[in-house]
Amino acid sequence: MKMKAAVMMELGKPLEIREVCLDKPKAHEVLVKIAATAVCHSDLNVLNDPTTPIPQVLGHEGAGTVVEVGDYVTTCKPGDKVALSWVPYCGTCESCKNGQVSLCESAFGPMYAGTLMDNTSRMTLDGGPCYHSSLLSTFAEYTVVPDMSCVPMPENMNLTAACMIGCGVATGFGASVRAAGVRPGSSIAIFGIGGVGINAIQGARIAGASRIIACDVKDENLEAARKYGATDTLNTRNIADVAGAVKALTGGIGTDYAIDCTGIPKVGTDAWLSARKGGTVVVIGAYPEDATLTLPAGSFHRVGKTLKGSFYGDVNPFNDFPRIAQLYLDGRYDLDSLIIEEIKLEEINKAFDAFLDPTAKNMGRYVITFGS
Repeated sequence: MKMKAAVMMELGKPLEIREVCLDKPKAHEVLVKIAATAVCHSDLNVLNDPTTPIPQVLGHEGAGTVVEVGDYVTTCKPGDKVALSWVPYCGTCESCKNGQVSLCESAFGPMYAGTLMDNTSRMTLDGGPCYHSSLLSTFAEYTVVPDMSCVPMPENMNLTAACMIGCGVATGFGASVRAAGVRPGSSIAIFGIGGVGINAIQGARIAGASRIIACDVKDENLEAARKYGATDTLNTRNIADVAGAVKALTGGIGTDYAIDCTGIPKVGTDAWLSARKGGTVVVIGAYPEDATLTLPAGSFHRVGKTLKGSFYGDVNPFNDFPRIAQLYLDGRYDLDSLIIEEIKLEEINKAFDAFLDPTAKNMGRYVITFGS
C-alpha cells in the first residue's frame, strides 16, 4: 500500500513528508493503522546520528488499531487497539528466561540496521529501500511491526493518550515501580523532571511513596511536579550541596530511593549521595559513552547502598502497558496533561525545533494525530 510518512532524508535535516510504499506483514508481524504518535527526544538523537540508515521513517511512540496479522501472530487480532513497544523480546535468551525482558538483545541488531526482525524492510521509497526506526516507524499513517511489539489496550482506551505509554511513560513508571521497587511510606528523590522524570513521580505516587522530592533546574517543571505527586521540590541550579539539601528534607538521613533521569553523570553522583544508608539508586538517564560516574570510595562498603542501571524502566510491556492504561482509565494516572500540543504529520518539524529551544516546555510530548 501507499502511505504518507515523515522521512529522514539527510543527517540532521528537517524530516520530509513523502509517499512511502508499505508491504504486507510476514508471519510474525502486524499491520497497524496509526492513530497517534508522540515525538520523543530519542527521535532527535536518531536524526543526528551519523550511523542511522537513510532514508528512514522515524518514530517509536505510537498507538493504533490492528488491520492485519501474520499467520503465526497470537499477541493481537484485527480490530484490537494496541500500544507499541520498541523493545520486543524473544522469550528464550538468558535475560528473558530470568524475567528481565527489557534486557533482551534480540531486537538490537535489526534495530541498528534499520530493519525488522528478519533483517529486511517492509518499506520502499521511490523504488529503493526505506528503513525502519526502532522496529516501529510510527511517523506514518500505517506501519508493520513485530508481533511482540503489539500490546493490546482496553477497548475504551484513548489512543492519543496511549501512544505515550510505549516509551517515556513506561520508562519513568517502571523506574519507580519496577527498577527501584518503591514501597508504601518510603521517600524518594527524582532528578530531572522531564518526560521520564514526571512519570517516575507518578509511578512513585502509585507505589505509595509518602515523600517525593522533585529536583530540576526549571521552576516551571518543579511547579508542575507537585500536580503529579511531588511533595517537595528543589531547584538545584544554584545549590552547591544538592545531597545536603535533599537530606535536610529527610531529617538528615537521605531518601530511601533516588532516580537519575538526566543523563548527566554529576547528577548521578548527587543521587548517590542523596540516598540514605541501605538505599537504592537507579540510573535511568543515558550517560555519554565516554563519561565517568564518580562515587566516593571511602567506606563504600559501609553504606550498604544499591546502585542500579535500568533500561526501559525494567518493564514487561505486556504486563505494565495495560496496567498504566487501566490506571489512566480509573483516573489515577494523568496522561492527558502530558500532551504539550496535538499536531498534524506535516507539522512534525515544529516538535523537533522545540527540542533545540531551551525555553520550550519539555515535560511532555508533542503528539501527532491521524484523524478520528
